[in-house]
Amino acid sequence: MKLLISTLAAGAFALMPFGSFAQSDGLVLYCSADEHWCKAMSDAFQRETGIMVQMTRKSSGETFAKIKAEQGKPRGDIWWGGGGDSHLQAAEEGLTEEYRSPMLNELQSWAVRQAETSQFRSVGIYAGVLGFGYNSTLIDDPAPDCWADLLEERFRGQIQVGNPNSSGTAYTMLATLVQLFGEDEAFAFMATLDRNVSTYTHSGSAPIRSAAKGDTAVGIAFVHDAAAQGALGAPIVSVAPCEGTGYEVGSMSIIAGAPNPKNARIWYDWALSAPAQELGATANSFQVPSNLNAPYPDQAPDLVEITLIDYDFARFGSSKERTRLLQRWETEIRSLSR
Repeated sequence: MKLLISTLAAGAFALMPFGSFAQSDGLVLYCSADEHWCKAMSDAFQRETGIMVQMTRKSSGETFAKIKAEQGKPRGDIWWGGGGDSHLQAAEEGLTEEYRSPMLNELQSWAVRQAETSQFRSVGIYAGVLGFGYNSTLIDDPAPDCWADLLEERFRGQIQVGNPNSSGTAYTMLATLVQLFGEDEAFAFMATLDRNVSTYTHSGSAPIRSAAKGDTAVGIAFVHDAAAQGALGAPIVSVAPCEGTGYEVGSMSIIAGAPNPKNARIWYDWALSAPAQELGATANSFQVPSNLNAPYPDQAPDLVEITLIDYDFARFGSSKERTRLLQRWETEIRSLSR
């Protein structure tokens, strides 16, 4: 059974008269999901509420840095999407505000745990499994099935992965490998992997897009991003590594001191509703939705069938641990490619 999806019909929240909330001061949205999904969400929210949205799309790391740089004089109202680790760090550093949405009782347990861990300064909006995708026209048998396979000589210069300083996907990989293998062993693995990495991209989704175009053979990415490229017709095969893997809880947070706090809360509640979460699949984003009543996309990874680690979100989302690991990555891994 796929992640305890509720059989209940969509809640009455879908019938709320969002148009009655129309505001003239608008909403500034920082979005760290796929750009097409960001736009679909923005357009639907504007139609349903009359609140105009100014949307900026950046990766999780870039958005975190932007919010931190604007601390005290924030320009954004809401941060939607991107890895929960970054949202937890933002919560710890006081960059986001506490909000307990009335929608919490409709959410998956992992989404509520994200809220509790952040002291209700964030909440889970989707889940995604880390893995990789490969271009089947560029890979000879045997097909890669495990993390260890990516160290083989045949993949020399044929792998792309994000830079964990800017990419939430890549930070999830870093934290996953540490939890899966142990820290020193994980850094030894990444040092060996570096010989096969052609590019560390700013965006976590860029590697799988490059694989889809045939510019690289393998892109380390979330499984749903690989599935999205397959849905578009690319010869991409998605893999959840055999040793086990981590996952993200994509999250949402209200920025501390937001210029339009009322509109930010309206977005927050709306984005947690089942109808809003259905929009992901229409934009070829196949994450597992956090609302129990939202349909489970056919292309979404089945969390029951995949070997998942017991990901420690509190530890790896803390400012101290993230900063320490990223500094070690810069010193020991990034320096190898300079």
